[in-house]
Amino acid sequence: MGSKRQRRSMRPSRRDMLKSVTMAGAGLAVARPVGVTAQANGGPAALQEAPARQAGQTSMIGVPFERRSTVRLGLIGLGARGGGMLDNWLALDGVAITAICDVVPEKAQKASGRIEKKGFTAPALYTNGERDFERMCTRDDLDAVYIATPWDWHVPMAVAAMKNGIHAASEVPAAETLEECWTLVDASEQSRRHCIMLENCCYGRSELLVLNMVKAGLFGDLLHGGAGYVHDLRALLFRDESEGLWRRAEHIGRNGNLYPTHGLGPVANYMDINRGDRFETLVSMSSPSLGLQAYREAHVPRGNAKWQEQYACGDRNISLLKTAKGRLVRLEHDVSSPHPYDRINLIAGTKGIFTDYPPRFYFDGQEPEEFKPIEEYAQYEHDLWKRVGGARAQAGWARRHGFHHVLPPDRVYTAGTGAGHGRL
Repeated sequence: MGSKRQRRSMRPSRRDMLKSVTMAGAGLAVARPVGVTAQANGGPAALQEAPARQAGQTSMIGVPFERRSTVRLGLIGLGARGGGMLDNWLALDGVAITAICDVVPEKAQKASGRIEKKGFTAPALYTNGERDFERMCTRDDLDAVYIATPWDWHVPMAVAAMKNGIHAASEVPAAETLEECWTLVDASEQSRRHCIMLENCCYGRSELLVLNMVKAGLFGDLLHGGAGYVHDLRALLFRDESEGLWRRAEHIGRNGNLYPTHGLGPVANYMDINRGDRFETLVSMSSPSLGLQAYREAHVPRGNAKWQEQYACGDRNISLLKTAKGRLVRLEHDVSSPHPYDRINLIAGTKGIFTDYPPRFYFDGQEPEEFKPIEEYAQYEHDLWKRVGGARAQAGWARRHGFHHVLPPDRVYTAGTGAGHGRL
């Protein structure tokens, strides 16, 4: 897959991660095997084990957030995603943005102006280089930090927040390696602060409705699921701004599923992953890497620096996962090929099946033997969608593939996926 050092060499220097950031609890004896077998592209399988907790360290599952009349929020990253989310944060009652951080001063200043224009107090700005987020996280007027930066910054930023007593909420993916995942889990459990990966796709209308039906037993005993992120991002990856400045580099030093959680999050919810079941086995393989090269041939002039890049990531990655209860999940990733947007979103059991794009159901004994549309099961609409999702969809807050759901201030982020949920 390539080392992080190799991948970073292809990025602008300001994207380099702090080399001194290490996994919390490193050097501890390995214990408590979780039985994960990893095999990529035909390579040797290896047993992965959970590192031991430090003395007194316990799970964050079920730990409530402290109630506050106003949640004081800090923002890190005001680019396409972070800047786009700003209006959402400003529309929430009981949220005060007290500080914002970006390596481009103009972006932070523009965001501050938008905040003031809405009638709020101007936030403190942190724009003094790529590590100024550390200084921001020492403030005593932050309850939570929202992170919308290039992927390899998510872990050090979340850790900096939690170590300073601040809850951390990160865009996906929250981490890029297994070791980084344990870094987040340990930082969360040791600081007693929540670490949230904001997987918005868990809160789409179809996903919530199907979750209700799963819990009602309509699918019987669950057997298998399908998940994916199939989204033609070639034009975005080759842009000379925004995500094009860094996201294409992920395809240079890595080969695998670079973006698994949009599809896998909802299916993991259906299967009660880490709340009764868990993933145990993973086999993963990739197709040849041809799509980005073909797009470059067609759209990038010869002599451009992009022609020096060598893309390692196969266009289509397919992974097969097996849970402790024997359930199977087929997980796919492809952002380099022409294909309509698709997250697959399939769940099947002994009594029936749901599959998305378009959303449709089939249950045992159903006549005629064909899928029925989701509209025939509207009685299972999730209360969360009825209370929040529908209104926000009408206001343009929700997209077809889900939306960022934030609960009222006294329950902020409780709908997310906490890092402490990683252990059983």
